[in-house]
Amino acid sequence: MASPIIVVGHRNPDNDSICAAVGYAYLKNELARRDGRDVEYLPARLGALPPESTWILEQNGIEAPRMLAHVHARVCDVMTPDPESIRHDASMLEAGRRLRQLNVRSLVVTNDDGTFRGLISTRAIAERYISATDVLEDDSANSMAVAASLIESLGQRVSELTYTNVLVLDRETLLNEAVDDLMASELREGVVVDDDGFAVGIVTRSDIAARPKRKVILVDHNETRQAANGIEEADVVEILDHHRIADVMTANPIQFLNLPVGSTATIVTMEFRKHGVEVPRGIAAVLLSAIMTDTVILKSPTATAIDRDQVDYLAGILGVDPTEFGLSVFRTRGGEDDMPVDKLVEADSKEFQLGDSTVLIAQHETVDLPAVMAREGEIRAHMASLRELHGYEFVLLMVTDIMAEGSQFVVEGNRRVVNRVFNIECPEEGGVWMPGILSRKKQVAARILGA
Repeated sequence: MASPIIVVGHRNPDNDSICAAVGYAYLKNELARRDGRDVEYLPARLGALPPESTWILEQNGIEAPRMLAHVHARVCDVMTPDPESIRHDASMLEAGRRLRQLNVRSLVVTNDDGTFRGLISTRAIAERYISATDVLEDDSANSMAVAASLIESLGQRVSELTYTNVLVLDRETLLNEAVDDLMASELREGVVVDDDGFAVGIVTRSDIAARPKRKVILVDHNETRQAANGIEEADVVEILDHHRIADVMTANPIQFLNLPVGSTATIVTMEFRKHGVEVPRGIAAVLLSAIMTDTVILKSPTATAIDRDQVDYLAGILGVDPTEFGLSVFRTRGGEDDMPVDKLVEADSKEFQLGDSTVLIAQHETVDLPAVMAREGEIRAHMASLRELHGYEFVLLMVTDIMAEGSQFVVEGNRRVVNRVFNIECPEEGGVWMPGILSRKKQVAARILGA
């Protein structure tokens, strides 16, 4: 099977980003099985799990998406897995037969315990045969002497002809970093060895000639600034999103499903229904949690009739009251009194390009606004450090009170843009209460970027 197709959301993942990846990977795997395609879709994430994601996944026995550092091509994306091997104490005759029968250029040589020792190649055997003719340089030698040397060679142990100066690679090594070493290798190939010393793959020069790309499906974003490192080198094969169309480039036409709804999980649910794939209870719970958090229990102006329809459908599968279910998800975020300040500010934050400047707009949803604002001093200090570290024009934190249906604006940096766009005066302390402001995407980012 080829390398899996990665389904991944944006950096600083929120619950929708995590759950959409889990749900869509499940759907794509079901469709692949139904169609008889030998392909695997793997959910991934670009940051720590939000507490509500951890809770909903654990409650339903679903494995968390794997952490992804980048989508650059790796050695394991081009290697031939499970290379053919031979024991070090086998005869050269056996090695020659296996090389011919398997039609390969070399065999991995193993120690008694199966760990990697080196390589035996057709080149080594050919050189041994050619060396048998050296006796002809002696005027007294004859063809019988050559034959005797060849017969002797057949009984030699593989260990006597094993190349040990082999390029050893790690499966996660970036392909770009391995290319030069592989091209300079005398044997023209490298062996991929795991942490226990076993050979798990082999890479030849011809393997790297095509420079393969990792295949990726983006969910809940379509901006390179929010995507995985190396996205420019990857092959983006599909996008599911509910944000503005941005700058991700593709080499070929793809399915780009972008709908003005409140949650990417809404789109995933629609795809389940369109293709007639049953939604298991666990996946239904995951998707419902994402819709309810991303639409602030359907109170956000981003919530649509389509979102409500999918909520009713998923809640029907689970037999729950959607509002009570949504509130239970929000409560898993825990108290703000002892939450690390970096998590409070950055867990749901996104960078945006504003002219020649970059701004950071973060959102923290709560049912206890006073508890959050009691920590304003350290919150502002952390926002100021982020601004200095990354050179942001300003950092805006929306502390969204779910029950009161509004947000407290806290701004560090150049406040003029925020003040002008919203016709307010953001103070250096205290912030500004913005009634009815619940959506970063529709009510805040859109207005700032369009100013």
